[in-house]
Amino acid sequence: MTTPLEFDRYCDEIPRGLGELRSAVTSGTALSTTVPTCPEWTLEDLALHTGRALRWAGHLVRTRATEHVPVDAVPGSTAPAVPGDAGALDAWLAEAGARLVEALREAGPDAAVWSWAAVHRADFWARRMTHELVVHGADAVLAAGRPLPGVPADVAADAIDEWLEILRFTQRALPDGRERELRGGPGRTLHLHATDAPPELDAEWLVELTEDGIAWRRGHEKAAVALRGPLDAVLFAFYRRLSPDAPELEVLGERELLDFWLERASFG
Repeated sequence: MTTPLEFDRYCDEIPRGLGELRSAVTSGTALSTTVPTCPEWTLEDLALHTGRALRWAGHLVRTRATEHVPVDAVPGSTAPAVPGDAGALDAWLAEAGARLVEALREAGPDAAVWSWAAVHRADFWARRMTHELVVHGADAVLAAGRPLPGVPADVAADAIDEWLEILRFTQRALPDGRERELRGGPGRTLHLHATDAPPELDAEWLVELTEDGIAWRRGHEKAAVALRGPLDAVLFAFYRRLSPDAPELEVLGERELLDFWLERASFG
């Protein structure tokens, strides 16, 4: 098991990640623009989804929730009064991010807080919202017609760790979902290799599809298929925000196994 980043690091990253989304909202791009990586959403839909998630997480932490709270029951979770108003939407997002960070810093990492996962502490929400913003910030800038944003190397590596942890949790908690198909036996292995990360980051992963479910660890090991490239590109490809055929990436080995993984790996 890897060690997540320091709690304060997540609190610092939330405004930075939110800045990518806010910059897309205020870029002059029509809020009705379809998000290419989430084609069921417009840019406005994406911003509203993300803002509600931030407000929900902030409410859970602030109130030290002991059970699930519906998003619609969270104060301020409704959309700004004027649909299509980029300025109002930006202000609403900024307030959501600020209130979340304020709640997290006031609670501290070890405060008991309900979550849908195995970890019931405030630091779960600090980490989860950091990476929610990494991914949806990327969605937003792509909708605005800009290239994928850079992500700090330690945050990008931690985002891959968290994604694998979530997949392993959902596979066990929701055995009837698509994750059930992510099982196998000897030889069903994937290797992720970031070619530009500092050696001390150990930005390589081996993922095994075993009979008991997903297993993974950091390290350089041979696998049935390998995905190689810059860490940002590996992260976004693994999150299905970048095609493995992108020129900066290289796929070695059983491409069909990588496609199988990408098609089925989800939150549940």
